[in-house]
Amino acid sequence: GPTRKMPLTASAMDFFQLFVPDNVLKNMVVQTNMYAKKYQERFGSDDAWIDVTLTEMKAFLGYMISTSIHHCESVLSIWSSGFYSNKSIALIMTQSRFEKILKYFHVVAFRSSQTTHGLYKIQPFLDSLQNGFDSAFRPSQAQVLHEPLIDEDPVFIATCTERELRKRKKRKFSLWVRQCSSTGFICQIYVHLKEGSGADGLDALKNKPQLHSMVAKSLCQNASGKNYIIFTGPSITSLNLFEEFEKQGIYCCGLLSTRKSDCTGLPPSMLNNPETPQSRGQYRIRMKGNMSLICWYNKGHFRFLTNAYSPVQQGVIIKRKSGEIPCPLAVEAFAAHLSYICKYDDKYSKYFISHKPNKTWQQVFWFAISIAINNAYILYKMSEAYHVTRYSRAQFGERLVKELLGLEDTSPSH
Repeated sequence: GPTRKMPLTASAMDFFQLFVPDNVLKNMVVQTNMYAKKYQERFGSDDAWIDVTLTEMKAFLGYMISTSIHHCESVLSIWSSGFYSNKSIALIMTQSRFEKILKYFHVVAFRSSQTTHGLYKIQPFLDSLQNGFDSAFRPSQAQVLHEPLIDEDPVFIATCTERELRKRKKRKFSLWVRQCSSTGFICQIYVHLKEGSGADGLDALKNKPQLHSMVAKSLCQNASGKNYIIFTGPSITSLNLFEEFEKQGIYCCGLLSTRKSDCTGLPPSMLNNPETPQSRGQYRIRMKGNMSLICWYNKGHFRFLTNAYSPVQQGVIIKRKSGEIPCPLAVEAFAAHLSYICKYDDKYSKYFISHKPNKTWQQVFWFAISIAINNAYILYKMSEAYHVTRYSRAQFGERLVKELLGLEDTSPSH
């Protein structure tokens, strides 16, 4: 849960600024102004440009965040006279001023001589965000490694031509998270660039198990010695990785797939389906030390690798039509924690910022901001302030936009 007690009067902005405080926003102001100056020295002066202020930067973020609540094809629709226009917030800043800030917006204006990382324009912000996540929240023992749902908005897809859609689908990065499975709070973000040289570039991408093992190690680098139980999907699950994690005091439970997983070191007899038909709930087990390989049957064979649960402990899967199906405890735990993450995706993935820039670092930035807002809402729901006002996720987003834009309306929105 949260590490600090927030006051009853805490606003949406107070929770958001646990992760994106004023000093981070002031740095964006400085870097944006530096970039604008350098750009104009190189390409000619821009008489319409005036240095951006902290108030304007907050308003700029507010406009972008508003697209996560009222999904529209473009953030500029706010100033249009069409269906997606928003007169209540359009008056705070002119469209031309917003476009100028968007043109010059930067988190890191210039590459330092030591920088080789492809995300150098956003890495300090991601580091700051990570510090905020670590200091504001203590996760539960059970956590999940996965790729959150960051697909295009359905309304957005409907307005695209087929060619635009193909172009949009080609994201040049994948975003992985370590997430507390009992609250949905995202504890850590890892961004993998699909293009680039070196160990984490295209060569690693061709070797999927090696890549996913590297992602898992990066996400769990701060988790050693804390007795966490990490749930993983088939792409990450492997015997070598789980044994390495066990030495660090991290325990695992993962779904195994003969097609997607690295099955090195696992007995072939457990990976092949038996010829004799089985009844639902039957399972076979093979053990090596603390590690158990479970093959469980339920309208198909499901294999699990775990060192976090004893294979002899019994659990049960409850199905609406067929009732209770017996299974090992590891299978029940895996199903319960993964279903919670599915609920998180259903509830929160629709609140990702709709603005889709062409530059990769900007795409990552807006995804990271969206995750920070979702985390802020989770902390708000766990605080006493929630019992005073009880905002939904959409209302919380609206409050945050109004506070960033400096609008004085303090009454709850219904």
